[in-house]
Amino acid sequence: MSEQRVLEMSQGENSLGKVEIAPEVIEVIAGIAASEVEGVSQMRGSFAAGVVERLGKKNHGKGVRVELADEGIKVDVYCMMKFGLSIPNVAQKIQDNIRQALLNMTALEAAEVNIHVVGIQFETQKPENEVEEDL
Repeated sequence: MSEQRVLEMSQGENSLGKVEIAPEVIEVIAGIAASEVEGVSQMRGSFAAGVVERLGKKNHGKGVRVELADEGIKVDVYCMMKFGLSIPNVAQKIQDNIRQALLNMTALEAAEVNIHVVGIQFETQKPENEVEEDL
């Protein structure tokens, strides 16, 4: 079996015990924080995650990969952006939102938050009802 890495948090001298945070928790926090940013159309996940989501289970960690390295926490976010917006500005907002959410919810600082734009979502207009004319 593979060893599951968790983050242990130090709470100072008045600690009642230890607090461990699983990487999946960080994935969920980062996924929700990225989805909240205006300009992100959707997060990218695997085919299996898409099937599970269609069956009714929401995967909030979709499109996020967390690596626990010696340098710190590395977060990779894979998302699609909406057409017509500045990709660098939206990516910066995603990075800021993820860093702030992690800091507020876990008191952890991410060493890196890498944004991978994997596609652009175009606005699809619904076709107007076409009336067939009898000739």
